Amino acid sequence: MVQAIGIDVGGTLTKVAFFEQDYSLKLLHFPSSNLQKVSEWIISNNEDFQISLTGGRAEQLKTFLHSHQRLNYLVEFDATIEGVKYQLNKAGYKLSNALITNIGTGTSIHSLKGDEHKRIVGTGIGGGTLIGMATLMTGIHHFDKIVQLSAEGSRSELDILVSDIYFGNKTPIDGGLTASNFGDAGLRPLMERSKEDILATVQGLVGEVITTLSIQCAVAEDFEHIVYIGSTLAGNNTLQSIIGNYTTRKNRIPIFLENNGYSGAIGALLSNH
Repeated sequence: MVQAIGIDVGGTLTKVAFFEQDYSLKLLHFPSSNLQKVSEWIISNNEDFQISLTGGRAEQLKTFLHSHQRLNYLVEFDATIEGVKYQLNKAGYKLSNALITNIGTGTSIHSLKGDEHKRIVGTGIGGGTLIGMATLMTGIHHFDKIVQLSAEGSRSELDILVSDIYFGNKTPIDGGLTASNFGDAGLRPLMERSKEDILATVQGLVGEVITTLSIQCAVAEDFEHIVYIGSTLAGNNTLQSIIGNYTTRKNRIPIFLENNGYSGAIGALLSNH
C-alpha cells in the first residue's frame, strides 16, 4: 500500500516518486503538457495517500487535485537538495560540501554546505535550449531521438578549437578547449551538414556553457565536487561525457546520480517520512 508520493511538476516533465511495500523506491514520469494524465494516474490508485508537490507547475496540477485532502507544497530548491543528499548517501558519497547543478528546462546552480544550501546563479541554457535548437536546426524535437543521433555525430566540422586558431603553434591555454561553438558553421550551408553532426554540436554548446558556469561557481565557493542532476542528463551519455570531461579538465570532480531527474520528486517524498 502506497502511503505517500512526491511529485515534481517541471516545465517539461512531471516526476513521481514513492516507496513500494518492500520499501524499494519507485519512479515514474509524465509529460507536463498533460497534467490530466498525472491526475488520472493518482485517482486510479484509489488510495488516500499523502501528496507532496514541488516544481514550477505545481499550482497547475493542484487544480486537478482539488478534491484530494492530503496535499502539501514544498519549495522546489529545498525538495531538490534533499533528494540529492538522499541519492548521494545511497550511492556511498560522504560529501558535506558540493556544488549542485540542476539541468532541467533551464539550469539552476546551488551550493551545499552541511545542512545549509542556497541558489547561487542560473542560466536559461538547459534542456529546453537543447530541444529548441535541435528543432530549429534539424526539425527533430523528440528528446530520445536527439540523444540517439547526437551520439553518432561529430563536433569537429562545426566547432573551432583553441588549437585550430593557433595552427600548431603553442597555445596559451588548453588547445583542446572549444574556442567557438559552431564557429566553423559558416564555411558552408547548414543544409549540407549532417543532422548527427549538428545535434552533437548543439549538445556541446549546451554542455560547455553549463559546465563553464558551474566551474566558475565551484572555484568561487571552493568546492571540489560538482553534482550534475536533471532530466536532460537522463540516458544522455553524450551530454554527460561532455560535461564530465570538461569538469575534469578544469580540475574539479564531476558526479552524476543514477536517477538524474528525480531529485525534486524524491525530496518531496521524503518530506512525508
